Amino acid sequence: MPNTRIKIENNQFTIDGRRIWFNGVNTPWNKWNDFGGNFDEKWWDNHFAELHAAGINSSRIWINCNNEQGAVNIANDGEVAGVTDQHWADLAKLFEIAARHKIYIMATPLSFDHFKDVGNRATDASKWRNLLHNKKAESFAQHYIIPLVQKFGDNPYLWSIDLMNEPDWVYEGKENGNIAWDSISYLFAVCAAAIHGNSEVLVTVGMSYPKYNSDGPNCEGNKISDAFLQGLYPNKLAYMDFWSPHYYDWVGKYYGAPFYIPPYGAYPDGYGMCPSKPALIGECMAKGSAGNTPGTQGKTIVDDYKAAFDNGWQGVMPWTSNGVDGCGDLSHLRAATQAMASKYPELVFPE
Repeated sequence: MPNTRIKIENNQFTIDGRRIWFNGVNTPWNKWNDFGGNFDEKWWDNHFAELHAAGINSSRIWINCNNEQGAVNIANDGEVAGVTDQHWADLAKLFEIAARHKIYIMATPLSFDHFKDVGNRATDASKWRNLLHNKKAESFAQHYIIPLVQKFGDNPYLWSIDLMNEPDWVYEGKENGNIAWDSISYLFAVCAAAIHGNSEVLVTVGMSYPKYNSDGPNCEGNKISDAFLQGLYPNKLAYMDFWSPHYYDWVGKYYGAPFYIPPYGAYPDGYGMCPSKPALIGECMAKGSAGNTPGTQGKTIVDDYKAAFDNGWQGVMPWTSNGVDGCGDLSHLRAATQAMASKYPELVFPE
């Protein structure tokens, strides 16, 4: 396989010294908990071909949505013992498809959904809460995260791992446990160190908004900063490689619309990210800015992508390419990805 491993140089993402800009999407699932569940290889192959044809070079995928398929063997006290063979087999096929169609995958193994106590999931949710309460992070890293990067880390199309989707709601949401940041971020620290110690795969956490992703004004402190993580777990490998905040219109009145301001600096001059690392927009409406935030009136997803690029964001990954909810799909965002691929072909497909 050619040298297409993504690295970071001068706060930009590169492939063999050439810059890549993430002209991306979210394809979080086809069928909820696909991997080790009802994985449809043909669907993913066809969809990735469609993405590449639309000028898209990357997708964020929830490789475990809430573990209802039982892919991860987790005990009542939160101890993780292993992962099913079917989960690994399905992921092997996914990463083969990704390499075939040149779609770089940001893999997300956890979401606040794992911790959500709804319906008949109370017992399962308590297991995941106990993973944090009982500091079973090492077992999760040892039996899931390390095997993940050891099995697939040589495939450069597994370019990054987003450790948890929107952990803000695990802290803030009563239905998700109201778990302290020290316990949540301890898991991130242990897993980040494990990934860095066993692979070249990059690490991030997709935070909902800058409130817990920034040390700036109107924020509560960056709960995934190097200092915070290493204060919980004294290991120099416990760090994030880049920032990947999410944005929806409800955030705009507090922090602005990120497309139209730089990632660095406090609102209104920036989106609050620390300038020590590159930043991309990990989620946003596939339909584009809805005009509810000053400065976004009349803007389209095409405008959003262009402005994000001009303001120094290193990529945009709208939710979603396949219309899993009402936020839009490929039909809404294709014009933007094709425009970026046409204008900057050497940045979208540098390999």
